[in-house]
Amino acid sequence: MNKVAEKFAQWRETRTDTSSFNGWAKPVLIVIGLYLLVCIGLGMYWSSTPAPFDVRGNALELSQSEGVQVGPKGKMVTGAVTMGTLIGVTETLLDKPGGYTHNDKFPPGVWLDNMPNWEYGVLIQVRDLSRAMREVFSRSQSQSTEDVDLVEMEPRFNFNSDSWILPSSESEYREGLKYAKRYFYRLSDQKATGAQFYARSDNLRYWLGTVDSRLGSLSQRLSASVGQLRLDTNLAGDAAATQSTSTPKEEEVRTPWTEIDDVFFEARGTSWALIQFLKAVEVDFADVLRKKNAQVSLRQIIRELEGTQEALWSPMILNGSGFGPLANHSLVMASYISRANSAIIDLRDLLSQG
Repeated sequence: MNKVAEKFAQWRETRTDTSSFNGWAKPVLIVIGLYLLVCIGLGMYWSSTPAPFDVRGNALELSQSEGVQVGPKGKMVTGAVTMGTLIGVTETLLDKPGGYTHNDKFPPGVWLDNMPNWEYGVLIQVRDLSRAMREVFSRSQSQSTEDVDLVEMEPRFNFNSDSWILPSSESEYREGLKYAKRYFYRLSDQKATGAQFYARSDNLRYWLGTVDSRLGSLSQRLSASVGQLRLDTNLAGDAAATQSTSTPKEEEVRTPWTEIDDVFFEARGTSWALIQFLKAVEVDFADVLRKKNAQVSLRQIIRELEGTQEALWSPMILNGSGFGPLANHSLVMASYISRANSAIIDLRDLLSQG
């Protein structure tokens, strides 16, 4: 009888312990569930692409915020719209919903995949334009001195894109923004001559050459989503050309399936930034483009890139074969990118003509 009573007491004690566990486990599970639900909602909100902005209005607003006096009817000095757009795109990159997520180490940012790659595409274009600003747009000749603020701005925009702390990527990019705004305010001051922007056809061709190279690479990476057998054309056109090591005459190029959506959203980010920059160039290089009768060519490039921003109605990036029953979003994106790239090559040729 004593053994029965002892076992009953042990059973009662076990039940008490289990009840105690159930007592605190349920609230903890509820809190975790709510946290995950909030993270999912925030992740969806943070993954939305920012809306484009009015490049001329953005530059005018930026000038007025510091009391810079502009010309009649809001006319700004040459280069102010392009530099203001560089600032506006960078601020969008850092201040959009969720901020800069490319270097996030905690949920929900660490779970996101599409937006960080979109941000990287934008960042590459910011870096390319900032380099062009430092090397050609702000200098009249190759022997001219570099602008003091652009010298400080450009390397900060080229800081590591996924540094989380000490220092973080955002802190470096914001420091670059500080110098970008200093140059912008000096440039916009019609009474000062220390900062200049030279809207010449050769300067525009320099930057467009970089854009051409970026879009060409993206087009190839997008097209490789289904795999392609490519011939080795690296030395084509020059009988005396050589290369470091020999390569196969034919090889299959295929983007790993885990990177297909990464390349797709990098292309969307690249195109989004380029649309803003090209609209700014259309303003600042208006006389150059008019003389070459190239305004329509530039607008066609913008229109092709705007096609890359169409709403994506699929919950995931589909990778069907070229003429298969399922869509291939990468090939559709590659089509827009390739046409824009081809139009940029034509525009560069047009600008090089006397």
